[in-house]
Amino acid sequence: MNQIGTIYCVGRNYVRHAEELNNDVPESPLLFTKPSHSYTRANGADIYLPGDRGDVHYEAELVLQIGKPYKKGIIVDEIVDQMAIGIDFTLRDIQSDLKKKGHPWLLAKGFPNSAVLSRFITFPGVEECRKRSFSLTINGKQVQKGNIQDLIFDFQTLLDYCASHVGLQQGDLIFTGTPEGVGAVSNNDHFCLQWGEDNLGECTIKF
Repeated sequence: MNQIGTIYCVGRNYVRHAEELNNDVPESPLLFTKPSHSYTRANGADIYLPGDRGDVHYEAELVLQIGKPYKKGIIVDEIVDQMAIGIDFTLRDIQSDLKKKGHPWLLAKGFPNSAVLSRFITFPGVEECRKRSFSLTINGKQVQKGNIQDLIFDFQTLLDYCASHVGLQQGDLIFTGTPEGVGAVSNNDHFCLQWGEDNLGECTIKF
């Protein structure tokens, strides 16, 4: 994998996820970022999260890696070289408080180990991605399953939006949104990230 660039995340990009948190469905992509040092790998090791700041929620997502600089008119299959399944960990209580104050989400989204990624695989193309779903299993029970056919804003829209508003370069990552089923994490939860039937990564959460 190339050196990590900017980590872009897209909020509320599945209707049912927006509804489960009683949020409005956005009319344009809702972008936020995570620091590059929030990145860690789901490689079977323990991952430590803060246990003293309220509930920590998991949000499984399909993550795109940008393989070359963006140029106007470029399509997804030309610019994305790899993908992974990721978890956007969120300090939900802190996020709720920040929302009430109208403040940015950084403190709720940018803490160390808040951007967990499976191993990367070669990007198979948009059409192939439509044929398979990604999922998150915790302690042997599937808690989330998503397919890009249900995205509010598709990959091309996300790429063009990121590029036109904040820029997009080789090595950048895009967390494309989480489906319904998010929930709180417990100490010693074992996570398994899957692409179709393929296991791409595992980790155990510690507080």
